[in-house]
Amino acid sequence: MSVMDEFHEMVSSPHEFARDWKKETGGKVLGYMCSNVPEELIYSTGVLPIRLLGSNEPEDVTKPYIFQAGYCSFARDCFAQALQGRYDYIDGITYSACCPHIAEVYYDWQRYVPVSFAYQLHLPTNLQGKHSKKYLTGELEDFKRSLEEWVGKGIHLDRFDNAVKIYNRNRHLMAEIYELLKDDEQKITAAEAAEIAISGMLMDKERHNQMLEQAINEIRAREGSGNNGPRIMLLGSVNNNIEVISFIESLGAHVVVDDYCTGRRYYQTDVNFELNRIAALASRLMEKPPCPLKDLPERRRPGYYADIIDNFRVEGAIYTFQRLCDPHGLDYPVIEKTFTEKGVPMLKLELDYNVPVGQLRTRTEAFLEMLQSF
Repeated sequence: MSVMDEFHEMVSSPHEFARDWKKETGGKVLGYMCSNVPEELIYSTGVLPIRLLGSNEPEDVTKPYIFQAGYCSFARDCFAQALQGRYDYIDGITYSACCPHIAEVYYDWQRYVPVSFAYQLHLPTNLQGKHSKKYLTGELEDFKRSLEEWVGKGIHLDRFDNAVKIYNRNRHLMAEIYELLKDDEQKITAAEAAEIAISGMLMDKERHNQMLEQAINEIRAREGSGNNGPRIMLLGSVNNNIEVISFIESLGAHVVVDDYCTGRRYYQTDVNFELNRIAALASRLMEKPPCPLKDLPERRRPGYYADIIDNFRVEGAIYTFQRLCDPHGLDYPVIEKTFTEKGVPMLKLELDYNVPVGQLRTRTEAFLEMLQSF
């Protein structure tokens, strides 16, 4: 089996690595609900952090427990998997005060599927304030103490430093994957890149690094497909649905970059060592590209996207977001304006696991045909 096949298997069976890891090591597994969680801190305790993700399947088990209209399909899907026992290997959960729908899942999980550890990390809404770093550093110190109490041991500096090195190395390797994706030769598809990215959220990062090194060599040795379709950027709310990405590519799009918290944005910004290591984690959370809820009071996202458009030579953008996602729904007009000012047309697609991807075909085909006519 090639390493690319391994990534595909990982995404197809997202619970298997963590379940097997737990059996082999006897260690704890902590599920996190947002990319604004400092994984390095968790990893340095010997706990395996994994991202809680949707199964991309319709579900009918949450109705007795929650008000359906108050949750996007992604949030419902995560909770459904908990109710179904798919996350029965999880020892704890953590959440970083981001999406209001995921916040409800965090509380519902504790109520209906109890775990031994549940922690809400209070990430400030204003990450740009003069007191934000001090406040966030204090929050991370509290999180560190809670983790140490849970696992029954302290975090040694050498373990923390090693965790940071592993995660920074992971980000650098993923940056190489995205450089290969934007290349005109197209030796890798966006669906493959998404499988590689999502795999890293489901497994030990050190093992992921080994697989990435092998994958980069394998991809570079390929013959490029030379896709001449319009250069497309995918962006929007959380999306681990590979089918959506494959579908867009199947219509002739050359997807050269994404900005999902389950994709390229997750792998942005290193932890830079400081004398105060916890403050270094706080700095990364403050400096990395923000999601809509953390982009206040000064809007940094428009400039961030303008740079991506230039660097990746984006010709069109497809904004996908979960139905009922208020943060990204409200953010859309601002982002669309940025792309319009850069001369890049944008298509908005609303996603719902209960709606087949094929229903998006007509609008997507028309959008790509419009771009090709320019």
